[in-house]
Amino acid sequence: MSSSAVAPLAAARKTLILIAVCLACAAMPLSFTGPAVALPSIARALGGEPVALNWVTNAFMLAFGSALLVAGALADRYGRRRVFLAGTALFIAASIGLVYAPGIVSFDWLRAAQGLGGAAIFSGGAAALAQEFDGLPRMRAFSLLGASFGAGLSFGPISSAWLIEHYGWRSIFLLVTGLAVVAFVLGARSLRESRDPDAGRLDWPGAAAFTAALALLTWGIMRVPQEGWGDPLTLSMLAGALLLFVAFTRIELRTARPMLDLTLFRYPRFVGVQWLAAAPAYAFVVLLILLPVRFIAVDGLGEIAAGRLMIALSAPLLLLPVAAGLMTRWLAPAVICGAGLLVSAGGLAWLAVAMAAGEPQAFIGPMLMIGVGISLPWGLMDGLAVSVVPKERAGMATGIFSTTRVAGEGVALAIVSGVLAGLTARHIGAAVPGGAAHAAEAAQRLVAGDFAAAAQWLPTAGRAALVQASGQAFASLLWGLAAVTVLTALIVFLCLGRTEPKPAARQPSRIDTSTSPLNGVDR
Repeated sequence: MSSSAVAPLAAARKTLILIAVCLACAAMPLSFTGPAVALPSIARALGGEPVALNWVTNAFMLAFGSALLVAGALADRYGRRRVFLAGTALFIAASIGLVYAPGIVSFDWLRAAQGLGGAAIFSGGAAALAQEFDGLPRMRAFSLLGASFGAGLSFGPISSAWLIEHYGWRSIFLLVTGLAVVAFVLGARSLRESRDPDAGRLDWPGAAAFTAALALLTWGIMRVPQEGWGDPLTLSMLAGALLLFVAFTRIELRTARPMLDLTLFRYPRFVGVQWLAAAPAYAFVVLLILLPVRFIAVDGLGEIAAGRLMIALSAPLLLLPVAAGLMTRWLAPAVICGAGLLVSAGGLAWLAVAMAAGEPQAFIGPMLMIGVGISLPWGLMDGLAVSVVPKERAGMATGIFSTTRVAGEGVALAIVSGVLAGLTARHIGAAVPGGAAHAAEAAQRLVAGDFAAAAQWLPTAGRAALVQASGQAFASLLWGLAAVTVLTALIVFLCLGRTEPKPAARQPSRIDTSTSPLNGVDR
């Protein structure tokens, strides 16, 4: 075959690969936002205590976040194509299982399996893209990957709400199944196998220690609102998580080829990228879960009305990440990312004021401001993360960055949900006469989206009192999130704005900024 004929075929194959990975990754945010809109319906259909209902979201995020490092290492060692297809197959099987789940316990376990499949999809797919594309085309490919996430987040609430209203909550999992099936077929036809030639034996002790530590930390935090900080089992979980994180650190420092190269944290720019990865968790992602539940369960909106409101928060992700990439021609990424986080912080403060007033239509402006602010760093995060690694370590690169981002989202959601439950209980105790005795139980059910159960715990409280207490608690939470986001913006600006010297000698098992095909994009 002539070279003139080979070039179009190669370009077509790369296009199919990009479509396959983007479709599969678009299913991730749909799997994330859909159950948030459906949570009140899931609670009515499957029942369950507040902790079990919290696991509807946390099981997916915890499995996804804790498995990313392992999935990245497996992709480097055994093949990116193999890991991507295996993850897609697992994701499809779990999604179909969720359609027929008979109870909340089996539902939560299937959500965890769905998260494991998602981790393999993302790690294998992103690493495959890094192998297929170089230089500017790679930057464009990862920009499209980020846009696919933005599309899933933007259309997830409203599409899920439409499906729930017309076909029931189980139909939302058929949508992600369809996307994953198409991605599997395209990936099987177009993906070539690639591995890291220097990959060694998988760091199983490190993987086990990290996964167990993250699971115990998240589970322990989730128990606090119901059991309190003095509960022996909760304290044991948190102490066990701390010990396992210490053990993980020691394992990684002593391993010749670690799953997570901890020496990278000596470099301020690398630290800045990790802070940037975690920032959307508490400035944006937790709102994708908590706001729909509040709109439906507390404010009494229908699923479609709640989905429409959520568009204000997520729609900016469709266009502004691309604009942020163009802005790097004139502004440093550190300035763009720091400014974006400050805009988000302003939106969070504005939403706190609106939430105290309690009128849902007044939330549109501040939600749009939050979405605009977070879209600016969102468009640069993946490029910044990949730009500090050599091409052959793409699996580790995506694993480290995505683990920070997704694990941070899981932990942030557990912490923020617990804080919101505590604040809600305090405001209920102050607003409802005699309500202090059962304020904690009622608050947990409000946060979980079960207003009827909350009202049963407080039969003398009117709906208006519970709505007001919930709004005041949410406002207090938002002020705290705004303060943390301002602090993060300053750290990101200071760390990413620094210029670090290149290492004197290359280390094949360490991240080396001098070999990256994107070197210079983030400077």
